[in-house]
Amino acid sequence: MQVKILYEEEKLKKAIAATLIAGILIMNAAQIFAIEDVKKSTATPKEFKSMAKKNKKVNNDYKYAYVNMDWWKNFNDENLNSYIRRAIENNYDLKMATLAVEEYYQQTRAQFANELPTVTAGFAPNLLKMPGATNTTGMYAVPAIANYEIDLFLKNRDKTKASKKLWEGSQLDERSAYISVASAVGTTYLNIVMLDKIIEIQEEIVKDRKEIYDLMVLSHSEGLASTADTVRANKSYVSGNTNLIDLKKQRETMLHQLCVLIGESPENSDTLQRAYLDDLDFTGVIPAEISSDVIIQRPDYMKAEKMVEKAGIDVRVAKKEFLPSISLTGLALFNANDLGSIFSTKGMLAMLGGSIMYPFFTGGSRFANLRIRKAEYERILQNYYKTNLTAIQEVNDSLVSIKMDTDKMTETEKQAKLEKADFGYNTHKYNEGTISKLDLIQFKENLLTMDKLVAQNKVDCLVDYIGLYKAVGSKL
Repeated sequence: MQVKILYEEEKLKKAIAATLIAGILIMNAAQIFAIEDVKKSTATPKEFKSMAKKNKKVNNDYKYAYVNMDWWKNFNDENLNSYIRRAIENNYDLKMATLAVEEYYQQTRAQFANELPTVTAGFAPNLLKMPGATNTTGMYAVPAIANYEIDLFLKNRDKTKASKKLWEGSQLDERSAYISVASAVGTTYLNIVMLDKIIEIQEEIVKDRKEIYDLMVLSHSEGLASTADTVRANKSYVSGNTNLIDLKKQRETMLHQLCVLIGESPENSDTLQRAYLDDLDFTGVIPAEISSDVIIQRPDYMKAEKMVEKAGIDVRVAKKEFLPSISLTGLALFNANDLGSIFSTKGMLAMLGGSIMYPFFTGGSRFANLRIRKAEYERILQNYYKTNLTAIQEVNDSLVSIKMDTDKMTETEKQAKLEKADFGYNTHKYNEGTISKLDLIQFKENLLTMDKLVAQNKVDCLVDYIGLYKAVGSKL
């Protein structure tokens, strides 16, 4: 009888211990399930192996493909090509765009993990003392919980597809960023080259105006020029100096901008090398018209299309929220007094259960969510249509600017040739003594002013080419 009582007490102790451990496990189960989205498997799912290969770039070749480096070689300027390459490697906006792609990629992987079962296991040593007992009993437990939501209606699958669309959209944003930065580098560089030329011309103009002013002062001292003429000459000289200062200010500002674009400190702006404007010669072919097939390859157009697809998936997911959720839960608890026999079936507690849950009343939130998703789909669809029209407009604007600025450049060059011929005739007159040096200097300033217009028009045409390059998504 005493042996039977001891056996019953031992059995009761184990039952109580198992109950206590199971209770602790159940109390923690809600927390485990609540954070299961964070504790995902780090293994790469089979479906995403190709995505992982694409995400882990071994070099930056794809970035150079984004900006179409072959097109930039048409400027025949190694300085410009070098700055484009440095921007690709060092520009901080581009680095952030690339990191954003990585963020969306990991979010997609995290969402995909919701389609897989979650398993949580641990080790729980315990020290047990029963009421009325004088000794304590040590116990060891290994609890494990497995939970799996059966995706019978493919709701989680659709959520993964929607997340993947965001990842693909971030890649297109990255491409847009590279094209925009390359365009900004090219535009800024060409404007700096133009300012170099204009500043050089303006310095010549200031020098001539100073000579005119000195001559007027000398003539005034001899009574050959009025005070008013001397003051006008001085005003012209001061105005030329003011314009020169403004031009140098613009150049310094643009040099600082170029430094930031290529990831350099603005303090290094003095070290930036550039070509001479007269040596720039664009040898590329600019088409007179652009096919619509090129327009639909713009990254913003392609992203808008991806977002429409995602919005459609979101509507489908919102509809599936009205369906029940089916889950399987498994529990295993290995319990023993010593570590050697902890995994024996003698002290094992196991449970397998399932559930079908349906939210009968949610205060109308599911209906509101469905309406939100439908409205969002319509809004994104309208943005897609707008993006299409905007792409066509930008391409057409660029083509018109190229044509008009090219025609303007042609006329300006004709005018510059006439001004140069006129200056040659007046130089001959000056050599013959029929006109004064003041008159000759004035004719020279007219020629220099025309040279400034030629420089501006030439760079305007080159910048227009970059505008078209950007409008078609670098596909020139």
